[in-house]
Amino acid sequence: MRIAVQLFTIRDFTKSRKEFVDSLGKLKEIGYREVQLSAVGCMSGESPEVDALDCRAILHDLEMAAPLTHRPWEEIKFRTDECIEFHKTIGAELVAVGSIPGVYRNEGLDGYRRFVDDCAEPIDQFKAAVLKFAYHNHSFEFERMGPSGERPFDVMRDQRVEGFNFEIDTYWVVHAGVDLVSLMESLSGRLPMVHFKDKSVFGNEPRMAPVGEGNLNWDQIVAAFKSAGTVLAAVEQDDCYGRDPFDCLRSSLQFLQRVELPSR
Repeated sequence: MRIAVQLFTIRDFTKSRKEFVDSLGKLKEIGYREVQLSAVGCMSGESPEVDALDCRAILHDLEMAAPLTHRPWEEIKFRTDECIEFHKTIGAELVAVGSIPGVYRNEGLDGYRRFVDDCAEPIDQFKAAVLKFAYHNHSFEFERMGPSGERPFDVMRDQRVEGFNFEIDTYWVVHAGVDLVSLMESLSGRLPMVHFKDKSVFGNEPRMAPVGEGNLNWDQIVAAFKSAGTVLAAVEQDDCYGRDPFDCLRSSLQFLQRVELPSR
């Protein structure tokens, strides 16, 4: 399993091109060679300081790669050709959407079903371009809803649109009180990528933590992802609680290097 960095973790350090280059250099020094492009400020907006071609050149110079992304739903759905061109330019292989748009979520369970159906067309175009698509979860997808207590996540999983994969976030699954390993087993073959994020506690407050510094059972988790066919894990920590995020990412990688990771 390859280990990347979800750049959302260092979003405060990628607002300009110089910050982006310097931050990638720090990640390389730590030992990372792959990144997930997400919340990179200098690549956002209508006239980004760094476009896809420049990003590819920066990564090439550093001998790094960006195999996966998070992209806006509006781009995935309505500007699919542009989305494909972006990923082909940077050399990515995986496209993820960070959450379900509010227009669908506000419709309840039927909205989740409609969202999956609306993903079918761009997914077909991604497949033709040899790209995979995945949905990134939080905890709200596991809320029991309706008279039968269905969970939105199960609705999306069972909708069975071919190519609708999942980018499971380990923290949010556990935060929702869901058995992570059992969930992995139900998603075998649909988990090309994952977010590795630990969960700890401070006093009585749950907190995100560097991988290996929290309470998740990583030997068990890694084995479950191995069985499910996952090939790429992105380390992420939304909140470092005042600690240097680069130090958190260093701690995560050092721990993962000691864990028996499944081979690609």
